[in-house]
Amino acid sequence: MAAIQKREFAVSFLFKYDPDNTHKAQVALFRDIDSARYFKPKLVPISGVVDRERDANPLATALRLIEEEATLDFTSNSIELLRRGKPYTYVRESPGRQGTVYPFAFRLEDGGGAEARITADRLQVGWGWHDPLEAAGSDELFGGVPWWKDSLRRVWPEIDLGAEAGGVLAAGLERLQTDHESGARQLAAVAVSILRDVVVAVAESGSDSDGAAAALDGTWWAKIRMVAWHIWKNGRESMGAAIVSALVTTLDRVENVLEVNRSPDGGQRLRQILRTINDYLAGRESAVWKIQSSFLQHNRDRRTTCNKSPPGLTVLTLSSSSTISTCLLQAIRDTDVGTTLDIRILESRPLCEGVTLASKLLSETRQTDPGLGERVRITLYSDASAALASEGVDLVLLGADRISAAGDVSNKTGSLPAVLSAKHVAPGAQVVVLSEVEKVAGPGEAGAHAAEENDAAELMQGWRLGGVKGAERVVEESINSSAIELDLMHSPNLEVKNIYFEWVPAHLIDVYITEEGVWSVNEIRQRSDWIGAEIQRFFGDL
Repeated sequence: MAAIQKREFAVSFLFKYDPDNTHKAQVALFRDIDSARYFKPKLVPISGVVDRERDANPLATALRLIEEEATLDFTSNSIELLRRGKPYTYVRESPGRQGTVYPFAFRLEDGGGAEARITADRLQVGWGWHDPLEAAGSDELFGGVPWWKDSLRRVWPEIDLGAEAGGVLAAGLERLQTDHESGARQLAAVAVSILRDVVVAVAESGSDSDGAAAALDGTWWAKIRMVAWHIWKNGRESMGAAIVSALVTTLDRVENVLEVNRSPDGGQRLRQILRTINDYLAGRESAVWKIQSSFLQHNRDRRTTCNKSPPGLTVLTLSSSSTISTCLLQAIRDTDVGTTLDIRILESRPLCEGVTLASKLLSETRQTDPGLGERVRITLYSDASAALASEGVDLVLLGADRISAAGDVSNKTGSLPAVLSAKHVAPGAQVVVLSEVEKVAGPGEAGAHAAEENDAAELMQGWRLGGVKGAERVVEESINSSAIELDLMHSPNLEVKNIYFEWVPAHLIDVYITEEGVWSVNEIRQRSDWIGAEIQRFFGDL
C-alpha cells in the first residue's frame, strides 16, 4: 500500500467592512485562470502549500502568498490579521493524499488605497467582492472544492451561527481585542460572558414560530464549542491561558447539564445552562479572597522569621493587577501598630498603571483608617529606577497573565528588570507571584505562546505631550518607515516598539501563591497537563 502524501495549505480570505455598517462585511474571491479557460464559475481564496523551509509557520505562508498574488503587504499596513480559523485535516483516499488546512481572515485597511492596489497575479483573471453568507451557501461558487468552503466557515462563524448570534460574537471579540486596561482575570470573565450571550442568541435565533427553544443537540454543541475556540484564539491570545481555562471549565459544566438533564424541553435545559454559567461567574470572585488569605499568612510567617527592626514589610511591585491591589489593601489593614508597610511601585509605562495602583491604595487607605498613613508609605518610581527601588525590599510582588508548564511567568514589561534588580541589590528578597490557577497555560514552551505588540503611538504620544526634544522627528520617521513596502533593497531606518508583556523564568521565582494555597512547579505542571487534556477534549474534533 502506497504511503499517503501529506501536505499543508494556508488559505486566506480578505474582508472589508461597510463604512456605514461595521457588522456588514464582504470577502474578496479570485477567478482562477483554469476555470475561466473551461468556462467554469470557479472563484477561489488566496491559497497555497505551506513551505516549512521558506516560511516560519502557516501564517508567514499566508502573508507571503497575499503579497505575491494580490500585491498587498502586511508590513505596510495594507492588511491586518482579523481571525484565525481552526486548522483541520481532510483525506482523499484516491490518489492517497492528506491535507492539513490553516485558514486565515485578514481585514483590508480602511482607506489608504489598499483596495486599489489589489491586482490578480498570472494565475488569476479577475476578482470581486462577495457576501460571505452567500458564498458559503453556494455549491458552484468554489467549483466543488469543499475545503475552500469549509475554510470560509471556519474564519467566519457567522455563517453557522446566523446574523444575530454572529454579531454578538464579533462584538465580543472586538471587546476583548481592544481592552488594554483589564487584566487576564477580568478578561477571562468577559470571555465567559460572551460565550453565555452567544448561547442566548443562538437559542433565540433557533426558536420556532411559537417561541419554543431549539433542540440542544450535537450540532448545537459543536457550534458552542467552536464559539469558545474563537473567543480563545481570536479575542486576546496573549491572555489566552486564563481565557481558555475559564472557557473549558464552563464547557465542562455545560456538558454536565446536557448529560444529566435530558428533558425534551429545550427551554428548561437552556435555563439550567445559563444558571450554571452565571453561578460559575459569581463563584470566580472568591478566588481573589482565597489568594489574599494565603498572602497574609505568608507575610505573617515571613515577619516572624525575619525579625526586622523596626518590624515591617517592604514590597516592590508594578502595573495594576486587581489581585495584587486587593492583597496589598488587605495587607495595609493587617498592619499592626508599631509596624510599617513600605510599598514601592514602578510607574509601568506607557499607560502608567503603577500610578493608577498608587492612587487606589492611597484612596482606600485614607477611607479605611486615616491613622494608617503613619504606618504605610507609598512611593512611586520610574521604571528605570528599578534597582534603586529594590534596595532593602522583602518581597517583589508580581501578578501573572500566563504561567507556563515549567513555571515561567508572563507579566507586564518591566517585571524581569525589577526581579533582576532585586536579586542583585537585595539578595534576601523573595519573588512572589500572586495568581489564580486559571493563569496556568497548557503544555508548551514559554516562547511558543503568543506575544503581544501594541500601538507605538501610545509611547510617541507621551513624548509629544511631554515636549521631549527630537520627538517630532522620531514620530515622523517611524510613520514613514511603517509605510515602506519592505523588500531586499529597502528597510526602515527606525522602529518604535511597544511590547506589553515579558517572561520571568521560573528559576527566579521563589513562591507561587494561588487560591489553592502555595503551589510548587510540580503542581503547576499537573494543572498544565489538565488544561491540555481539556483543550483536546472540547476542541480536538472540531
